[in-house]
Amino acid sequence: MLTVWGRKTSSNVQALMWCIGELELPYKRLDFGHRYGGTDTDEFYRLNPNRTVPVIQDGCNPPLWETGAILRYLANRYAKGNFWPDEILARTEVDRWMEWSKLNVALAFTAPIFWQVARTPKESQDINSIKLAIDKFENNLMIAEEILASRNYLASDDFSLADIQFGHVLYRYYDIDIKRKSLPYIEAYYKRLLDRPAYREHVAISYDELRPAKP
Repeated sequence: MLTVWGRKTSSNVQALMWCIGELELPYKRLDFGHRYGGTDTDEFYRLNPNRTVPVIQDGCNPPLWETGAILRYLANRYAKGNFWPDEILARTEVDRWMEWSKLNVALAFTAPIFWQVARTPKESQDINSIKLAIDKFENNLMIAEEILASRNYLASDDFSLADIQFGHVLYRYYDIDIKRKSLPYIEAYYKRLLDRPAYREHVAISYDELRPAKP
């Protein structure tokens, strides 16, 4: 049984929970972070000295933190087939797109765009900075757009761990109130993700609790 520390509205927790759902692993998730607190306690510090979520514990094993490391741990231990291939070059292809997605997609979207649009009051938003961030983000998406023109998923025609790291930001990208570039292959890819039950359960969910309080 996996124990997961982290609120369901954390984008990193969503990536983790989506992976857990795809692998059909039993789990217990505990709300920590943001409005739920708990990360400033001594007990949580012993789980993760960075005081961030998610953290997991797999049975009696030591707790693990850092989302990418956790995802690779779960894939190494529990995944089969093309989700995390045994063959080294095929696995490296998944891994490089996973790393690219973290650095060029997830980090470029969450704080510079999502936090500014969805979590910041309108009167405090820096419209020019948001526009620049969207332009940079969508320039990165163009790389994936070209790839998805020739295959169904990011690393190959098969769904893999790379799609977890890339695809978990797309629900919020398509849901927030911004003007978006036309990216037909990513839009079709996003619709394929929405067909996956684990994506709908753990990623395509409300984030209303993150919105700024109304005066």
